[in-house]
Amino acid sequence: MFVDCHTHVFPPSIAAKACRRLTRHYGLAVHCEGTPEDLLRRAAAAGIDHCVALCAATSADQVRPCNVYAGDLESAYPQITAFGTIHPDCMDWKDHLDSLRKMGIRGIKLHPDFQHFRLDDPRLLPIFEEARHDFIFLIHIGDSLPPEENPSCPYKMAAVLDSIPGLKVIAAHLGGYRHWQYSLEALAGRDVWMDTSSCMQEISDEHLKAILAKHPRDRLLFGTDYPIMDPRDEIQLLQQRTGFTDAELEELLENGSRLLFG
Repeated sequence: MFVDCHTHVFPPSIAAKACRRLTRHYGLAVHCEGTPEDLLRRAAAAGIDHCVALCAATSADQVRPCNVYAGDLESAYPQITAFGTIHPDCMDWKDHLDSLRKMGIRGIKLHPDFQHFRLDDPRLLPIFEEARHDFIFLIHIGDSLPPEENPSCPYKMAAVLDSIPGLKVIAAHLGGYRHWQYSLEALAGRDVWMDTSSCMQEISDEHLKAILAKHPRDRLLFGTDYPIMDPRDEIQLLQQRTGFTDAELEELLENGSRLLFG
């Protein structure tokens, strides 16, 4: 089964607004619609069988609605595995984790930059400890600020891995969007998954080759960051940039299935 491990979809009523926000933040043209139907149509055209859809609440009071939406997505679309979210401002975070378990949600998305907390916030550690046996965390890493100033960075992610052994983490964007030189030092080669989303248009050949050489191939996951990228376009760009053979590309596309379904 070929899996896109990093997508975002929104209710039709807010999809256009959400896509405009992505355009403003990243300075990238967003040509996809951002709805579940559009994602699955484009995924099928690219030969993708299954997608992981991610939700991240920008405040504590948005956690429950986001998680309800994640549950609704999984119920409505068998081809989608939805990740819920959590926020360190939640006083009742244990209740939220229990609710996700009851809904059968197996993953949690964190985006410190959008959610307005730091990945080294000590309040996250008990959440990670409580959740580590039941959930996969997909965590946005990196951005334009230097590591010490950015809410997330490869070094902060490495410190979390050191603190919580056995935590299942997908470090998004090859371990650090625009932080690839630090990802190479702090995360590549570690017991962590990395997805390829939002990398191929910006990462240098030097850093791409170095990360691919150092990180285990079976810990790399294909991700598009839809609606920023169309799955078919991203597959073509990924193969052009990496030089993967068709067999190597298929292995990458199947890694998500092994992670999600065993």
